[in-house]
Amino acid sequence: MTNDLKLFIELTEFLISQEHEHPVAKPIDVKELHKTLDLNLKDEPIIDSEFATLLKQVIERTPKTASTSFFNQLFGGRLGKAALGDLLAVMLNNSMYTYKVAGPQVGIEKTILYKICEMIGYPKTADGTFAPGGSMSNYMAMLMARDKYDPQARTEGISHKMTLYTSEVSHYSIAKNASFMGIGRNQVRSIKTNGKGEMLAEDLDRQINADLVNGHQPFFVNATAGTTVLGAFDDVGQISETCKKHNLWLHLDGAYCGSVIFSKSYCHLVKGISQTDSFSVNAHKMLGTPLSCSILVTKNKTDLHLSFSNEAEYLYQTDTDDYNLGKTSLQCGRRNDALKLWTLWKSVGSKGLEAIVDHQFEMAKIARNYILNHSDYTLYSFDNSISVCFNYKDVPAQRLCTALYENAKLMVGFGNFKGQDFVRMVTINSLIVEKDVMNFFKTIEEFEISSDN
Repeated sequence: MTNDLKLFIELTEFLISQEHEHPVAKPIDVKELHKTLDLNLKDEPIIDSEFATLLKQVIERTPKTASTSFFNQLFGGRLGKAALGDLLAVMLNNSMYTYKVAGPQVGIEKTILYKICEMIGYPKTADGTFAPGGSMSNYMAMLMARDKYDPQARTEGISHKMTLYTSEVSHYSIAKNASFMGIGRNQVRSIKTNGKGEMLAEDLDRQINADLVNGHQPFFVNATAGTTVLGAFDDVGQISETCKKHNLWLHLDGAYCGSVIFSKSYCHLVKGISQTDSFSVNAHKMLGTPLSCSILVTKNKTDLHLSFSNEAEYLYQTDTDDYNLGKTSLQCGRRNDALKLWTLWKSVGSKGLEAIVDHQFEMAKIARNYILNHSDYTLYSFDNSISVCFNYKDVPAQRLCTALYENAKLMVGFGNFKGQDFVRMVTINSLIVEKDVMNFFKTIEEFEISSDN
């Protein structure tokens, strides 16, 4: 084990050096992957020196998500204290289903869950869990809502047509989850949005009324805190009034930008969050913990227990249900995803998390101002978003982003809203500073001028 740890330190130092020297890894064409790297598994073991060399080759060609040239996905960067917590979780190797095998790690998870419930104004009856990703957080919320409105579904299956509602630009997991849980994709109603991608409460009310007239059972509304393309925030307060009117479960999908709850300057973007029935947030996005760190909380822990508990004498042999986390989780065996957030939160405090969130909005503001002050750019996004959407000259967004990637210049993606394609730069990497934002635009300009892409 000692030699493995020494090798790990060597590989980590190599990775960090690569991030500085080659912040964008040269991609390998998928057709050439197995020709370029020896990934095959053989009967005989590889010798240690060759093993180390191969691992460095793999590191060299793997996308560098912690580099300051990575603007591609809704995560990025590397915060030391969070990485420390994740490494400790690997070494401790506890499964989080019972207090007996996880001990104080259960207390760490419960502390985070209770603190988030308190922050968003949930009552003492609230609780939550760590889920394997934002999609599964949404899935769990949908299951709790289904079981509340059709309690027999848990044992007898769905007996009538149930309908649910989400904006036309919400995360794709809502439709996918509807197929998993027996509701069906065709019972997902896409609610119209305004020019920013915010759900229109009047269209929500209209579609709910139409389903009631047709004898269907509306049961769930999904609002979004940070849509995946434009980073828009649905008006939770207004939507909650519609949900109260029709007695529907309201979930707030904050996977992308739900961490604004930590910021005094931006928490107004989720005003009304206390009126929701459930809320999810991914700490591996705005808070910069390693993947994955997905949190789901719900106003009434009874709903969590009813939907996910199942007796198992061979497993739950000590302690109470509140500290046997397998009783309220989607999985049985589950890695410890709470420790990395706890080590970060403990080391920087709530004020430190607030600074991380505020910094991302500041970097987005700097990027938008640059675009507005340079005539070669066209801006499509707006204030209070960390998604900066634009086009450069007359270069198609997909063509520009692909060329930058293939030439190892930048990693940035493209998006579409209401038929308009654009580059989508995301300032979620808390390590970037103003010079990195300026270098982003400089790279685009120099690349476009010096190439024929």
